[in-house]
Amino acid sequence: MKKALKIIVGLGLLIALIFVLKYFKDSNSKSVEDFKTAQPFFTSINTKTVATGKLNPEEEIELKPQIGGIVDKILVEEGDIVKKGDVIAKIRVVPNEQSLVGANGQIATAQLGYNNSKTIYDRNKALFDKGVISRQDFENSELALNQSNETLRQAKNNYQIIKRGSLSGGGSANTNITALIAGTILEIPVREGDQVIESNNFNAGTTIAFIADMSKMIFEGKVDEAEVGKLEEGKEIKVILGAIGEKEFPAKLTFVAPKGMEENGAVQFTIKADVEVEPSTKIRAGYSANAEIEMESRDSVMVIKESLLQFNRITEKPFVEIETGDGKFKKENVTLGLSDGINVEITEGVAEGDKIKVWNKASKEDNDDED
Repeated sequence: MKKALKIIVGLGLLIALIFVLKYFKDSNSKSVEDFKTAQPFFTSINTKTVATGKLNPEEEIELKPQIGGIVDKILVEEGDIVKKGDVIAKIRVVPNEQSLVGANGQIATAQLGYNNSKTIYDRNKALFDKGVISRQDFENSELALNQSNETLRQAKNNYQIIKRGSLSGGGSANTNITALIAGTILEIPVREGDQVIESNNFNAGTTIAFIADMSKMIFEGKVDEAEVGKLEEGKEIKVILGAIGEKEFPAKLTFVAPKGMEENGAVQFTIKADVEVEPSTKIRAGYSANAEIEMESRDSVMVIKESLLQFNRITEKPFVEIETGDGKFKKENVTLGLSDGINVEITEGVAEGDKIKVWNKASKEDNDDED
């Protein structure tokens, strides 16, 4: 009985050992099959940054009246294209009663001075013709008459300007507001009947209209401080407008701000670029736009998929696993160069023809696509 029991136990242990060995063999075989490899390849790498901003006219002006009054007529609408000198609006002057009284008093005073000078001149002329007074006395009286006549004329002109707004003003007493440049009417912030204030050294005045030349547009955006050091004025960039179907426009960088502004904890620098707009493309001021700027570019460099990289948890240095044969891999530290987010340049640690382990599902799928 004991001998039979020993034989049964021995057979059981043998069978169990066979199953264990087979299990480990199958497990090791599967692990080798699960891993695929990818090889480095040569390509060009371009790194880009995107600046968000707006498209605005390069030349935009505000039209302001040179005299206060009430908007009598507006002759254009927003969106109209005007030429330089076109009448945009007419201002009706509302005279100040006190100023009118003062101007009228100046006319009366000047008239009295003129009448007195005329009387003296007439008397001296008669005496000069008879040879009673000298030529100098006569010429002095003539000069006084001319001066009093000029004073009277100026007083009347002042009265006319206060009452009607201009020397040539008619019965409607209008002052014309004309376009100073050719362009498009962007906005008219006033309406007929609104009161407006004149523009002078002490007051900015009321804006009658905004006019801009829409054929000359500029991009205004902001870039992060980490990227502004790589930008130079004169650099060719690309401006993309999402409002018109992601249409792209060539542009040239013309300004990089020397001072940054902190926004949401990050320092941003303003950039500007001249945008080449096709005449057939209808652009509106204030369109949101993105500027795509190429930062660095390298041709024919050895790269690998960035998803093949692994990082040491302690040193945080990158490494890859290179196949040595028979499904075995060794870790190899690598030195990275330029990266575009998909491919990364390898300057040290990997040689052409090396087989690198694809260690996750995402990179495995990328590798299948590449194959």
